[in-house]
Amino acid sequence: MAKYTWLATPINGVRFREHEERKHGVKKDRFYQLRYMSGGNRFEESLGWASQGWTLEKAMARLSEIKENIRLEQGPQSMKEKRDLHKAERQAEERANEAEDQRLARERLTFSDFFNKEYLPGVQGIRKPDSVRKSVEHVRNWLGPVLGEKPLLQIGIADLEKVRANMVVAGRSPRSMQYVFATFRAVWHKARDREYVTKASPTRKVDLPNVSNERKRYLNRAEASALLEALKAKSRQTYVVALFSLYTGMRFGEVVALTWGCIDMEKRRIQVLNAKGDKDRTLPMPGEVYSALAGMRKGLHNELVFKSSKGGLIYHVSKSFDIAAKELGLNENVSDPKQRFTFHCLRHTHASWLLETGASLYLVQRQLGHSTPTVTQRYGHLSDDQLEEATRNMERWIDETKEKGKVVPLHRAANS
Repeated sequence: MAKYTWLATPINGVRFREHEERKHGVKKDRFYQLRYMSGGNRFEESLGWASQGWTLEKAMARLSEIKENIRLEQGPQSMKEKRDLHKAERQAEERANEAEDQRLARERLTFSDFFNKEYLPGVQGIRKPDSVRKSVEHVRNWLGPVLGEKPLLQIGIADLEKVRANMVVAGRSPRSMQYVFATFRAVWHKARDREYVTKASPTRKVDLPNVSNERKRYLNRAEASALLEALKAKSRQTYVVALFSLYTGMRFGEVVALTWGCIDMEKRRIQVLNAKGDKDRTLPMPGEVYSALAGMRKGLHNELVFKSSKGGLIYHVSKSFDIAAKELGLNENVSDPKQRFTFHCLRHTHASWLLETGASLYLVQRQLGHSTPTVTQRYGHLSDDQLEEATRNMERWIDETKEKGKVVPLHRAANS
C-alpha cells in the first residue's frame, strides 16, 4: 500500500497530500481530506483533488457544515451521508423526470400509434386473423382519417360523430357503422386497461342507427334437399360444411374451425370450442353428418376437418355455395335483405326445424349456443305457431269428447 505524507492546512481538520507528478496550475495537484470527531469516534473522509474543483475554502465550508449538523443532530453528519443523500435526491429527480416523460408521452400518444404499436401486436395470434384484418380495414378506411393523428386523450364525441357522418355520406350500412364503432371500443378499452386513458369510451354517447339482422328466410324440406344435392355435385367439402350447419345449427366459423379432436364418432358427438362469446358446447351428431364424416379420412387430433386449398383455415363461404343458391333461384325476386338466403340461413333453418318438431326455445338456445334467451326469441313466432296448433288440438279433443258424452276435466286428462 502506498504511503502518503499528509500536510496540515491553517484550518484544523483539513489536510492534503500532493501528487508526485501531476500539477494543477503552478503547484502540484492537491488531494483534500477532512478529519473530525462524532460520537466519540474520529472520522477521516476524502474530498477530492484540486484539479476536480476542490479548494481549501470549499473543504473548510464542507467541514463546517458537517460539524454544525453533528451539533444540531440534523442533516448529513458525514461525507458518506451527504453522498448518499445526494444520490437519493438525484434518483428521485430522475424518477420524477421519467414520470413526467411518461405523462407527456401519454398525452401525445395518438390513436394510430397506439393501434399499430400496442393494440395490433396484442391481438394477433389471439383473435381470428379475419377479425384482425377487418379491424385494420376499419382503422384504415374510417377511424384513421379522422382520429389517426389525434392524441387518445383528446378524442371526444365530436370526432366520432365525424366518423359516423363520413360513413353516412359514403352510403355505408348501419351494420358497417356498428362494426367500425365496435373496433374503436375494443381499441379504447385496451388503452384504458393500460392506463393511457381513464374515461369510458366516448362511443357511449354517439347515436348509431339501429340494426336488425333478424333473418326471416328459412328453407323448407324440398329447398334444403335441392340445395344439398346441388352442392354435392359442385364441391364435396362445401356440401359437407353446409350439411353440418343445416343439421346441427353451427355457424360457418364454428364448422370450419373444427378439428378431428372435436369429433367423437363413437359417441356421435361434436365439440364446438371457442365459439362466439367464448361459449363451448357439445352437440349430438345427426346421422347425415355421421355418414358424411365416415366417408372422410380422419386426420390428427389438432388437424382441421375442413381445409382451404393451401391446407389452412377457411375464412369465407365457397363461391360454389352462392352459385348453387342462384341456380336454384333461392333469392329470385327478393329485395329485402332479411329475406335473402345466405349460408347463415342454414342455421336459422335448423332452429325452425327443431321448433317444428316440438323442441322448446330453451333447447334451441342451447343447441345454437346463444348466450342469452334474447337472441333465441327471434324464433318465437315459430313456437307461437306450435302453441296455436296445440290449442286447436285441444279444441278438437274437447269436441270429440263432447260428442261421446265424456267431457273430462283438463287436469284429469293431463294426468291420464
